[in-house]
Amino acid sequence: MVDGTTRSGASLPSVGPDARRRRVSYFYEPTIGDYYYGQGHPMKPHRIRMAHNLIVHYNLHRRMEICRPYPATPADIQLFHSPDYVSFLSYVTPETAANPALTRFLKRFKVGEDCPVFDGLFWFCQASSGGSIGSAVKLNRGDADITINWAGGLHHAKKSEASGFCYVNDIVLGILELLKVHRRVLYVDIDVHHGDGVEEAFYTTDRVMTVSFHKYGDFFPGSGHIKDTGAHAGKNYAVNVPLNDGMDDESFQGMFRPIMEKVMELYRPDAVVLQCGADSLSGDRLGCFNLSVRGHADCLRFLRSYNVPLMVLGGGGYTMRNVARCWCYEVSLFLTHLC
Repeated sequence: MVDGTTRSGASLPSVGPDARRRRVSYFYEPTIGDYYYGQGHPMKPHRIRMAHNLIVHYNLHRRMEICRPYPATPADIQLFHSPDYVSFLSYVTPETAANPALTRFLKRFKVGEDCPVFDGLFWFCQASSGGSIGSAVKLNRGDADITINWAGGLHHAKKSEASGFCYVNDIVLGILELLKVHRRVLYVDIDVHHGDGVEEAFYTTDRVMTVSFHKYGDFFPGSGHIKDTGAHAGKNYAVNVPLNDGMDDESFQGMFRPIMEKVMELYRPDAVVLQCGADSLSGDRLGCFNLSVRGHADCLRFLRSYNVPLMVLGGGGYTMRNVARCWCYEVSLFLTHLC
């Protein structure tokens, strides 16, 4: 039995033999923490390893299926991304990037300062995307009720360009896999940044509804206006909730719950994908919200209560210890009975 507290003071829910647990599959690539964006860069994959170590420390790993993801192949990634972009990502290295002949490609694909070329870049993308595709396959087969891939959630990547520390949009690839079986998929994003890449990918279809709660204004990526609601067949199937600085638990839940209640009631999705960017937590290096770990996790608890197949992904989060505590706590929520 696990019963403890994280160092941030949030108690881990009790997990006992009488708990009504969901079948949870947790995807983790042991080498994911080895990748390094570069000195001073806020994105640090090591935070995923830190979260995993906490999960193991609390013995949570014993109560769910642990899966090592198969790397996504170039063909898998090309189901969304353009072939020339995928070819470039698979070829470029810190050494080849220094070749002047590649300068125009670096500019064309927006690879540079925010999205630097680092050792093992394409393998990192393959591991992240492989976890999200594998998560979708698990749900499609009915082998799990909830899947978790903290290395996923890279929601800014576009069809032919990197953006916002994201190179390959694992979320879009996972949703495309879900759509092979499920008629309607709901995507929910609680990262402090707008989930622009996912919204753009499904902006003209009603088979995927996107809902993003994010800071709006003079803030990256600058999209996500409340009037952006989709187009053509996707009209009214994109929902944006633009927020101001300093959102606390009460204010956030005061919007999240009623909005999501209405979305679930009217859209009735067959599967839900939740991007759990932890940069919406108080004290984040790049964020501007004031959510606690409990407040952030309340979003997961609420969506879990609908008993719809649920894919849970990572995302932003730039104060590493806070990210690890948050994602460990949220894993524990899925291993307990419904509150």
